[in-house]
Amino acid sequence: MECIVHFTVGHKEGPKKLRGLIFVDKGKSPTGQQLLDMFHDMEYKIIPDPNDELLFKPKNPGESYTYIRVNELDMGQERYTEDRNLKSLLNELLPKQRTGL
Repeated sequence: MECIVHFTVGHKEGPKKLRGLIFVDKGKSPTGQQLLDMFHDMEYKIIPDPNDELLFKPKNPGESYTYIRVNELDMGQERYTEDRNLKSLLNELLPKQRTGL
């Protein structure tokens, strides 16, 4: 099954919206590794942000872009779109660090 990945690349002159394609099993979403592989195939050398699973940073700070953010995973009828308002609300309500036992 095809999954169209809608993402934004943050350049110094402004953000640019792009798309990529990942093939996944029916009923499954792409994994983080599949996203990394797709970006690698597009010649983006990135690492995932540890605080946000949809945000990626360049490995080399000298790159022409500063971030890549996945905005939407379009799998035909099923769509995942990031709800920024809900995410912002949850970030305010949930503790930043979990305490251990």
